[in-house]
Amino acid sequence: MSDFHSSKLNQRNNLLRRLLTLPIRHIQQAIGSLGDLWRTPFTSVMTVFVLGISLALPATLHLFVKNAQQVSEQWDSASQITLFLKLSINDKSAQNLVKRLKLYPEVTDVHYISAKQALKEFKILSGFGQSLEYLEKNPLPATILVIPTNRASQADAANELLAKLTQEREVDQAKLDLEWLTRLEAIAQLIKDIVSCVALLLCLSVVLIVGNTIRLAILSQQDAIAIMKLVGATDSFIQRPFLYSGFWYGIFGGILSWVVVSLLAQYLSTAVGNLTDLYQSNFQLQGLAYSEAAMLIILAVLLGLVGSYISVRNHIRAIEPNAD
Repeated sequence: MSDFHSSKLNQRNNLLRRLLTLPIRHIQQAIGSLGDLWRTPFTSVMTVFVLGISLALPATLHLFVKNAQQVSEQWDSASQITLFLKLSINDKSAQNLVKRLKLYPEVTDVHYISAKQALKEFKILSGFGQSLEYLEKNPLPATILVIPTNRASQADAANELLAKLTQEREVDQAKLDLEWLTRLEAIAQLIKDIVSCVALLLCLSVVLIVGNTIRLAILSQQDAIAIMKLVGATDSFIQRPFLYSGFWYGIFGGILSWVVVSLLAQYLSTAVGNLTDLYQSNFQLQGLAYSEAAMLIILAVLLGLVGSYISVRNHIRAIEPNAD
């Protein structure tokens, strides 16, 4: 009975010892794989640069889409619906309509232009000021400018709001240029699709680059791997350093791509600032946020691990020790 308990205790101790030594082995192999990269600096640096530049391109395109969306949101918020009121509507009825429109959940602001104010502005802008004084009656109607919310500025929502405003009894005609909104959304969607396709292709190229680099490393150590298998090393033990190599490639490549994109954004921010000053705009070029940079590095690590895993699974299994 005591032998049975002592056997159980030894099994538990062995299991506990394995659990404690497992992370230590992983750390040792991770540091060892980093040392292998250090011993081949030219190949490692070239691989990291290729990975960094490959990931910097889709990250830069993402940055372009991000800033383009910021600009389009400003345009959407500036879009407005013009309501031309009936000539028989007086200022009191028009003011009541303005109060009702401000209660619309789709409306963020309302501006009222009376018929007298519209005629005054038309005299100044048209250059026919004195000629218009001979008119017996003001031909211009009162106008209300309705500025929708960001959500209601989208093409479909703006169309629905336009139909809703047209039903007001004081409104004679409502106008909204939906064509440019539709074109803007179509262009933005096209850019997003292009960025997604380019990012997918470049991510695939990163996997292939890492896989090929790891394959060359495996072939250069083919004899050592065969000897390790001959003395009883498992495939998982042999594969682990190469997987960590893919991990390190992803880490360094992701950091490099983040640095490249940040420097590019910093370089272009000055030129963009000079351009926006000419249009009296406060637009500022946004760089990658810390969360986006972290996601970029995580993506690079995952791609590096996938590329290395595919390579080691295909090549290390094929290496068998020679019976002779």
